[in-house]
Amino acid sequence: MKTLNKVIATVCASVLAAGTVVAGGHGSVADFYKGKTVELYIGYDPGGGYDTYARLVARHIGKHIPGNPNVVPKNMPGAGSVKLANWLWEAAPKDGTVFGAISRGAPFEPVLGNDKAKFKANKYTWVGSANNEVSVCATMKKNGITNWEQLKTQELTVGGNGSGSDTEQFPKLMNAVLGTKFKVIGPYGGGADIVKAMEAGELGGRCGWSWSSVKATKADLLASGDLVLLMQMSGSKHPELPNVPLVMDLAKTKEERQMLNLIFARQALGRPFLAPPDLPADRAKALQDAFMAMVNDPAFLAEAKKMDLELSPLSGAEVAALVAESYDTPQAVVDRAIAAIR
Repeated sequence: MKTLNKVIATVCASVLAAGTVVAGGHGSVADFYKGKTVELYIGYDPGGGYDTYARLVARHIGKHIPGNPNVVPKNMPGAGSVKLANWLWEAAPKDGTVFGAISRGAPFEPVLGNDKAKFKANKYTWVGSANNEVSVCATMKKNGITNWEQLKTQELTVGGNGSGSDTEQFPKLMNAVLGTKFKVIGPYGGGADIVKAMEAGELGGRCGWSWSSVKATKADLLASGDLVLLMQMSGSKHPELPNVPLVMDLAKTKEERQMLNLIFARQALGRPFLAPPDLPADRAKALQDAFMAMVNDPAFLAEAKKMDLELSPLSGAEVAALVAESYDTPQAVVDRAIAAIR
């Protein structure tokens, strides 16, 4: 009994000591952030889906970071957000005062052979993701295309945001796997620019458009019936789109399914947020914890609901695991996918 009591006393002392260290670490994080400005860079022009989510995060995350720093959103568009990803890897301060919002596809660019992607996505400090995303391929009713099979014989011009973007890669992959005839034009600065061109008749459609963004920014086109949804692209169907074909169901062979999965698995990343690699561990944890506290904050949830933004958040650890999984794809499948999207 004396031995047991001694063990218990030792364990309790260790827990108390650990608590003191944690408390001290938290205090040092709070001291670091107090009075500072944290910059949240966005890899696209203002007005699109990534920008909308990132600015919502900027308005709320600061109160959950120890020390309550002011969080300021800034735009750094370019190459489907690969420009921002490179900057976060190579040049951004690694002290916790900078983090970013990039496309869900950008982390996979090094795997897919983009030599302009100078980073290793599995080494970033992943902060979290706002939702698990489903994207759609859409056109305007006036174009006369009502289903995806027409695209096997009829060309549809769609806008692209750069080599690392969904809007560039998705239609090219489907041309290779499904035999569609998408013609990608661009690059455009952001998703909002593509939609504007589509509405004006400059483009035929947009392929790689987040369903959450469609609802948030173009509910009027849905309500009027002027927007035609041709297919949805993700690992599984969105519950709100039971009658829109899922791209994964259209593959005919195992290799085709693997190719589609390599590109569309990114949809689970939704709206990813990341900081540079090699952050001090306590500040990295502070940002990750702040993100998860924010997505459960009633004020954040209320504003997201008011904006009709979907939320199905992932932690930083969950995002990191999804990114790491991409490196397990057989090289032969990777090579064929690269040939398709470049």
